Amino acid sequence: MAERIVVDPVTRIEGHLRIEVDVNESGIIQDAFSSGTAVRGIELIVRDRDPRDVWAYVQRICGVCTTTHALAAIRAVEDALDIKIPKNAHLIRDIMNAAVFLHDHIVHFYHLHAFDWVDVLSALKADPNETSRIAQSISRWPKSSPGYFKDIQTKIQKVAESGQLGIFANGYWGHKAYKLPPEVNLLAVAHYLEALDWQKEIVKIHTIFGGKNPHPHYVVGGMATPIDINSDNAIHAERLMHVSQIIDGALEFVNQVYIPDLFAIGSYYKDWTYGGGLNNYLCYGDFSTGDIRDISLYRFPRGVILNGNLHDVLDVDLKDEEQIKEFIDHSWYTYDGKEKGNGKHPWEGETSLHYTGPKPPFKTLNTAEKYSWLKSPRWKEQPMETGPLARMLVGYALKRDEFVHLINDALKRLQWPLEAMKSALGRTVARGLESVLVAQWMRDDMDALLKNIKNGDQITFDRTKWEPETWPKHAKGVGWLEAPRGSLGHWIEIENGKTKNYQAVVPTTWNASPRDHKNQLGAYEASLKGTPLLDKEKPLEILRIIHSFDPCLACAVHVTDVVSKQTTNIYIG
Repeated sequence: MAERIVVDPVTRIEGHLRIEVDVNESGIIQDAFSSGTAVRGIELIVRDRDPRDVWAYVQRICGVCTTTHALAAIRAVEDALDIKIPKNAHLIRDIMNAAVFLHDHIVHFYHLHAFDWVDVLSALKADPNETSRIAQSISRWPKSSPGYFKDIQTKIQKVAESGQLGIFANGYWGHKAYKLPPEVNLLAVAHYLEALDWQKEIVKIHTIFGGKNPHPHYVVGGMATPIDINSDNAIHAERLMHVSQIIDGALEFVNQVYIPDLFAIGSYYKDWTYGGGLNNYLCYGDFSTGDIRDISLYRFPRGVILNGNLHDVLDVDLKDEEQIKEFIDHSWYTYDGKEKGNGKHPWEGETSLHYTGPKPPFKTLNTAEKYSWLKSPRWKEQPMETGPLARMLVGYALKRDEFVHLINDALKRLQWPLEAMKSALGRTVARGLESVLVAQWMRDDMDALLKNIKNGDQITFDRTKWEPETWPKHAKGVGWLEAPRGSLGHWIEIENGKTKNYQAVVPTTWNASPRDHKNQLGAYEASLKGTPLLDKEKPLEILRIIHSFDPCLACAVHVTDVVSKQTTNIYIG
C-alpha cells in the first residue's frame, strides 16, 4: 500500500506550495499532487479601472518577478488599442526584462536551488588549496586564491559553531543523495555569497530606466524615461554609461562564475536524470528585434513541442479561443456557477472563488476532488511545461544556431544524450544556457540604444493614442512575454474606456496546475512520478525536482479572507 508524504510548505520558492506524493514500498513516487494554497484575485481589482493604470496594479502580483507583469499588461493594452512604441522604448523594455532574467536565474541557482545539490557543512572538510586549483581550472574569475577560500571556510565554521546556521538552517546536510566533494561544496558556498552582492548591482538598471526596483515605472505608449544626454533631470550620458558597465559586469559573472559552477556541479550529478515530466513544451517567444507583435523577429522563438517530438514545432495563437483555455475541475473556482467540465479562454475567463476543501487542521487533501487554488491552463487541451527548458528545446528544434550550439556543447560536457536534458538537472542547465544568450542580447540592445541616441533619436514615448477619445468603444488585446519562469500572458477587454475583464495566465499556473477535466497531470505532478526517495523523512529529491522549475506561487495565487472578503484596512489618523 502506498504511503502519502506531504511537503508543505515547499521552501526556497516564492509563495506557498503544497506537494503530496504517494510512495510505494520501494520508495518510488507513484503519484503526485500539486496544490497552491492561497488565492489570486487581482483580476477583480482592475475591473472598471483605466487601462492605462492597469500595469501598476497587476505588477503587484509579485515582487520577485517585479517588472514582468507590468510589461505584459502594457503590451496587452497596446495590442488592444493598436499602439506602436518608439524604438528606444522597445530597447529599454527589453534591457529591463533581460536584467530580470539574469537576476532571477542567478538568484535561483545560488540561493534557491543550489542547496539541493550542495552540502554546505561538507565545505568545512575542504582543502582550500584544492578548491583554489579547481576554481582556476574552470574560469578566470579573480577571487580564486587559497587564502580567499580559507577565509570563506572560516566564516562557515564560525556560523556552524555558533549553533545558529541562519540561512543555512534546516537543510538536509549529510543526506545520501549529495555527491559533491568538499572542495566543490566550498567553491559553491563562496559563490553563493558573491552572488548576494552581485544581485544588488543588476537591479540598478531598473532604478535608472524605471525609477525604482521592485516595481519600476512604465507608461502605455513607451517608457516614462526621458533621455537627454546633456540634462541632469533625465537619463544622461553618465547614467547610460553606468548601465553599460553593469551589463558588462553581468556578462562576466554569467560566463566566469555561473556557467563554470553549473557544469562543475552538474558533472557529479549527470546520472541523476529524474524529473522530466510531461514532454510537452510551450514557448510564446520574446526579445524581438522589432515590433513585439512580429513573431518572425523573436530571439526566443514561439512554438509548442508535443510528446517530445522535436521534428514538428507547432504554432501558438494566443487569440485563438480554442487553443488556450483554463479548466477548474480540480480548482476551487466556478465558471458560470458550474464546478466542472468546461474550460474558458482568458478573454472569457472568470475569477469566481468557491472553496470546497478541508478545514484546517488536516493531514491530506481530497485529491479526488478539488485541491488547489491554481487553475489548469491547457493548450489544445494538452498540459504544458513552460520555462527555460521549453525555450531552449523550441529553439533547438527550430535549428536556431545559438540554441543548437549551446545545447550540443552542454551535452558534450556532461556526456549526455539529448533526452537527458528532459530532467530536473537538464532544466537547471537550460536556465544557465539561456542566461548566456540573454546577457549577450542585453549587451546588443544597449549598444543599439546608445547608437540610436548618438544619431539624435532620444524619443521614448508616443502620445498619439494616449487620450481615451482616440480609442474604439470596444477592444480586446493580449500581452505576452517570456518571463524567467516561462510564458506569461495577460488578456484584457476594454469597453467605453474602462477595463471590462482581465485575466493573467502565469508560468507557474501552467507548471504547477492540478489535474484537468481529462485527469491529466500538471508539469510538477508529472515530473515527480517514478522518482525514488532515498530517505522518506528527508525527501530531498522532491525539492530538487520542484525547485528546478523555480516556482513562483505568488504569481499564481494570492491571499483572501473568505469570510469577510476584506483583505486590507487602511486608517489615516
